[in-house]
Amino acid sequence: MKVVCVGGGPAGLYLSILLKRQDPSHDITVHERDPEGSTYGWGVTYWRTLLDKLETHDPESARAVEEHSVRWSDGVAHVRDLTTRHHGDQGFGIGRHRLLALLAERARSLGVRLEYGSEITAVPAGTDADLVVAADGVHSALRGRHADHFGTAIDSGRNPYIWLGTTKVFDAFTFAFVETGHGWIWCYGYGYGYSGEHSTCVVECAPETFAGLGLDRAGEAEGLALLEKLFAGVLDGHPLIGRSPADGSAQWLTFRTLTNRTWYRDNLVLLGDAAHTTHYSIGAGTTLALEDAIALADALRAPGSLPAALAGYERRRRSELLSVQSAARHSAEWYENLPRYIQLPPHRMFALLGQRHSPLLPYVPPQLYYGLDKACGQLEALRRLKRWLGPRAARALHARSSGARERSDLGRGARE
Repeated sequence: MKVVCVGGGPAGLYLSILLKRQDPSHDITVHERDPEGSTYGWGVTYWRTLLDKLETHDPESARAVEEHSVRWSDGVAHVRDLTTRHHGDQGFGIGRHRLLALLAERARSLGVRLEYGSEITAVPAGTDADLVVAADGVHSALRGRHADHFGTAIDSGRNPYIWLGTTKVFDAFTFAFVETGHGWIWCYGYGYGYSGEHSTCVVECAPETFAGLGLDRAGEAEGLALLEKLFAGVLDGHPLIGRSPADGSAQWLTFRTLTNRTWYRDNLVLLGDAAHTTHYSIGAGTTLALEDAIALADALRAPGSLPAALAGYERRRRSELLSVQSAARHSAEWYENLPRYIQLPPHRMFALLGQRHSPLLPYVPPQLYYGLDKACGQLEALRRLKRWLGPRAARALHARSSGARERSDLGRGARE
């Protein structure tokens, strides 16, 4: 099979590795528009379950990724001048630059052609490729050519955020919540890279805080200086590092949740962020991209036609993503409604931060939810009841809340 993959991120590179391992006679070329080694990004996070999957599908790349990752098992939250620590599951961090270098090296060793500085915005006319993979990210040019067919929809989040680096090496997954005269601003930081040279620091706040602090008008240097001052307590004098764009602007964004009605067209298939995105606060973007590659490789190996394989890949991944996308949506909403939780004692607030994926949490008073969750943690029967009742109760409460809003809107429209 001849495969052309557009996009040299984790999804595209790992798919090429898996397909070459399945059949060395596959002719595979990965096109990446940027020069080799020029990727933007600080660190990415993942968990043991991903390593186990990588070990199953390609032990050599799994060992390389684990060797160059840092680990943590604690979470720390700083709220004003109070600190609380929680011991949890082991997490991993690796620099995005390092991850891509490892996957590129492995792909080359298997005979994959990597073409850097090669931008492809449309499937070339008359191409003889059996399969074209659009792994070119959330702004996919290949997908954009057929936007009506794919049914692409984008939902922008509320809170501005920015990805930064720092030379401060966090020994735990660290949260810091700072109260300002214009509202709360917070960051989450985690170490990454071999020997832990740096950390990632994601800063987020409500739009009102963003404007009140002047971050909407500040250039990168001015904004970084302000953020360093606000988060001095956790940075310990270390600087924050931005992207340093040529125009000096700060790279603030609002998260774009992208979905598609279908993921393939003829022999063109979407992979990774070109197909779907999930809010960064659950730290699953790279994991989901690699899992997409695994699912697509599995589908292509199964007997049957190419359309059947692509349909099977889409069906499997849509099903697997349901719970993750729900968790991401609730996680984003937790941060958007931070004032609801931030006045709790820090250890209770941190406990509910860990429960932010729950569909029931937005509908239960935070103090009551904390007590119920603590009781459920001590009694297995209550845990089972919570797992069964929680989603059902959340759906009922959501429907009631939506119905009340609709009736209110109708009433207001009639009065007007």
